[in-house]
Amino acid sequence: MKILLTGSGGQLAQELEPILLSVGEVIAGDRTLLDLSQPDSIRQLMGEIKPDLVINCAAYTAVDKAESEPELANAVNGIAPGILAEECEKLGATLIHISTDYVFSGSQGYPYCETDSTNPLGVYGKSKLAGEFSIQEASDRHIIIRTAWVYGNGGKGNFVKTMLRLGKDREEIRVVADQIGSPTWTGDLAAAISQITSCIKPEIFGTYHYTNSGVASWYDFAIAIFEEAKQLGFPLKVQRVIPIATPEYPTPAKRPAYSVLSSAKISAVLGNHPPHWREGLRKMLAREAK
Repeated sequence: MKILLTGSGGQLAQELEPILLSVGEVIAGDRTLLDLSQPDSIRQLMGEIKPDLVINCAAYTAVDKAESEPELANAVNGIAPGILAEECEKLGATLIHISTDYVFSGSQGYPYCETDSTNPLGVYGKSKLAGEFSIQEASDRHIIIRTAWVYGNGGKGNFVKTMLRLGKDREEIRVVADQIGSPTWTGDLAAAISQITSCIKPEIFGTYHYTNSGVASWYDFAIAIFEEAKQLGFPLKVQRVIPIATPEYPTPAKRPAYSVLSSAKISAVLGNHPPHWREGLRKMLAREAK
């Protein structure tokens, strides 16, 4: 099997690439190989590589910056996935595409299922939802995986790495306590995606949710990060984590207050339930400590 893995510089693709080597030949590309803002370059590369499977981990992920760059966000997140799906359809290939909890408004108050109504609050969420629609219109041969609060050892940065950096230098850190979700470690998400690649068939095409199990606020997550990091001997100066409300930390983009996703559907396909988020955090930090 020939696999095109996009977004190779990002934290999820970095986790996925070594796992996929046991599945088939992997062509991993970052922006220099595949610029998703340029439709012609997507078509050209797909024609040259002729993959059997495309795993699209690439995205415009700067949630706040997207508010001032809607055209670029939509080009990468909204239009490009549809072109990938079109090319997959021509080749008889399958597209696995990574989407987000930000397609929901966060007003529901209980875990979102795949069939629940979408209503993104900002440009980023709207662009990601547009990408889902463009894929669905272009090809049936797709698996869309919505995930949330993703962090890992690779990539440029994430909430865990930010907390470790701040905790090393500051005694007090203020963290939002009224946004609720499920922190998701790239190690567990990558393992689930790899498992899906081994059972691709028409019956499983469609949209899925995958996050680690359990729920937390960003404040809960920060507390857990520092508790686990201290046990592993990370050099931390932080003494107090102060819970704050969303209005106390204003951002250009509005975020969903509650974006817990139900993983029941994908659990039935995989035959197992996602590990608890705290287990994933522990494994990530153990790696980071080495």
